[in-house]
Amino acid sequence: MKRINILLSFLLMITVFSFGQFKLPSLPYEYGALEPFIDSTTMRIHHTAHHAAYVNNLNKAVEKYPQYNKLDITELLRKINTLPKDIQTAVRNNGGGHYNHTFFWEIMAPAGTTTMSPALEKALVKQFGSVDKFREEFEKAATGRFGSGWVWLMQKSDGTLYIDSTPNQDNMLMPFNTMKGKPILALDVWEHAYYLKYQSKRAAYVKAFWNVVNWNKVSELAGL
Repeated sequence: MKRINILLSFLLMITVFSFGQFKLPSLPYEYGALEPFIDSTTMRIHHTAHHAAYVNNLNKAVEKYPQYNKLDITELLRKINTLPKDIQTAVRNNGGGHYNHTFFWEIMAPAGTTTMSPALEKALVKQFGSVDKFREEFEKAATGRFGSGWVWLMQKSDGTLYIDSTPNQDNMLMPFNTMKGKPILALDVWEHAYYLKYQSKRAAYVKAFWNVVNWNKVSELAGL
């Protein structure tokens, strides 16, 4: 374990001092802050290895096309279909991975530190019948996503809430995706997000996730 921690610290140091258009964001909490629901080793590997790899590979893909140097990640993903053919797949996979994970870190927080706003609760009840029903539908989408991917709680421009999922690192910014609106909650259901602690028990990981949702942030994103 000591060797693993030393290696991960080294990987993080390399990433922090790496050069490129896109940067690995710092987590808004310590790696162990989501224990016991998401373990510190998983969080450290997820951030310093998986997310860092997406950032580094994305930078490698776009560095030969300086005309895209000033685009942020959302603009780049929206323009995937107009990018040079030789980098479209790399931007889709690694740019998607960078955006999705950056969003994911922000909508989690240590257990018991945040509260769902009354307005968000009211919106969930209106859309799904109850908060429990919403959770059931979200869990169903998360466990039903075949292979790797993400589950999202989306908000349309008229305030309507709905649940959807995407494969791999796809998301709603990509022009070939039919999802409408903006994300206000997301869950990573790639095995690397939970396998060390939960092994093949994705359903247990999904249920544990509710303990670390940053409801303050979700409410803020929803404007509720």
